[in-house]
Amino acid sequence: MRSLAAALVVAAAALLAWPALAEDADAQLAPSEEPAKTAEHHAPPRKKRDGPNPCMTPDPGFLDYDRWENVSLGQMVAPVKGGVRKGGGFDLVVHFHGHEPARKEFVKTANGVVLVGIDLGLGSGPYESRFADASVFPRLIESVEEKMKKRSGNPKAHVQHLALMSWSAGYGATSQILRQPAGDKVEAVILLDSLHAGYQEGGAKGEVRAAQIAHFVDYARLAAKKKRLMFLSHSSIIPPGYASTTEVARHVVAEVGGKMKKATRKDVLGLEMISRFDKGDLHVRGYGGDDKPDHCAHLGLVASVMKVYLVPRWKTPRARPVKRDD
Repeated sequence: MRSLAAALVVAAAALLAWPALAEDADAQLAPSEEPAKTAEHHAPPRKKRDGPNPCMTPDPGFLDYDRWENVSLGQMVAPVKGGVRKGGGFDLVVHFHGHEPARKEFVKTANGVVLVGIDLGLGSGPYESRFADASVFPRLIESVEEKMKKRSGNPKAHVQHLALMSWSAGYGATSQILRQPAGDKVEAVILLDSLHAGYQEGGAKGEVRAAQIAHFVDYARLAAKKKRLMFLSHSSIIPPGYASTTEVARHVVAEVGGKMKKATRKDVLGLEMISRFDKGDLHVRGYGGDDKPDHCAHLGLVASVMKVYLVPRWKTPRARPVKRDD
């Protein structure tokens, strides 16, 4: 895993060659896997992108949510009102890497789900290291529950439904948590152009190192049987020296006995779907595009993932509308 982490850091350094973004919060959330190589062979030619730059999307504000507040690690946004059941249960998504652009999409459709955003820098290594201690994630959950007890005035406030979501390098945290006792409580995993692995040493060319992502495959099998929910997206970026999100997605699908099917659909922020797979509650979406905006655009899927999959599944109590002066 160290060699892969090192490769991700090298790839992150290559971002310095990309045109600079505007100096706002999003500019500091650069993805860690961004080679400027060709897309997978069946991806359509890249057309001129219309609409906003996916790496600097317009900010809708916080809508029915309060501002960020600190928790034991990262920051939390919660509904100003609502979102907590009479028995104290509330729903939580913990997102790794790119918390501000994720928040922009999340508040549009999250309905009442609480969001925690965590950014630890470039490459998957910092995420893996920070969550290597199996006590870190439970402490985070406890700190969120304490905040929600105070916000709601309900001393029984507790996480009822839990999802892990990551973009780009953030999968390193999800990888650690799923292998820990706390991972048993995770009901949904969302990976937005985010799941990589090394290549198998001595194996066939392009063979994914299966042992590195075996726990993700196990989770995918549970999702295929409708015991969990898993949403996995990939771009057509080819990284230097390790498996792309395309290769990993195909491996996961093959391990559950499936095969990606061709698809054609225009999606959010200029994404163009080229393949898909659905089995039970396992949903895989493949997109064309091999540049930085194509990678950033996967964060635009947050709103639809919340609306189509998580909120209906959890029946989250609705956030009550609030009037804002800002």
